[in-house]
Amino acid sequence: MDILDPHGSLRRVLWIGGAQWAGKSTVAEHLARQYGLTVYHYDFHDARGHQDRRIARRVAEGVPVADPTAEEVWVGRSPQEMAAETLAGFPARFEWALDDLRALFTARPAVAEGWGLRPELVAPLIDSPRRMVLLVPTEEFRQHQLRNLPRAGTLGVAVGDPARAQANRVARDRLVAEDAVRNARRLGIRVVEVDGTRDAAAVAALVGEQFAPYLGASAATAAR
Repeated sequence: MDILDPHGSLRRVLWIGGAQWAGKSTVAEHLARQYGLTVYHYDFHDARGHQDRRIARRVAEGVPVADPTAEEVWVGRSPQEMAAETLAGFPARFEWALDDLRALFTARPAVAEGWGLRPELVAPLIDSPRRMVLLVPTEEFRQHQLRNLPRAGTLGVAVGDPARAQANRVARDRLVAEDAVRNARRLGIRVVEVDGTRDAAAVAALVGEQFAPYLGASAATAAR
């Protein structure tokens, strides 16, 4: 038994990374229902289940334990500074996600989705680039999501300059997504641009074709 992966869970994970507002969670849920998979939602666990490790890391690094204020996060820094900080934090956060995934016990593959599942972090763990796909919105579809998804179109926290905060957030997300795409293409990992011409089920079908070797005969049947 591999003590670093006692249930063999990591060897069976299928990875969906990419950008905000590209439909990663929805696509993962489609695949889970169709193929009987377990879904790991990175954003949910990162925001709600890892705070103890986040605090422990800050203590170890000798930095303030308290979260910065919303004003400091969203208004007080440039998008470039925000993106650099986000990218620098992804490796540690990825290790926390791996701890969660190692604890899974499932005979079927798990599908893990989230923007923190970065191609350069996932690549050393997978036996084939077909185990991962990136979903990224075109700029037109990103603007569509910002107009139509309440959680995308507004920050949802009180700041002195909401318009600037939202603009900073969108610009940061664009920079982080561009970095993911560059790394994916360098590593031979497929990038799917979501432009709104396909619904979520159709995008899930594309991703299912990518993952077909790991989903069994039912995947090949569904793809036809």
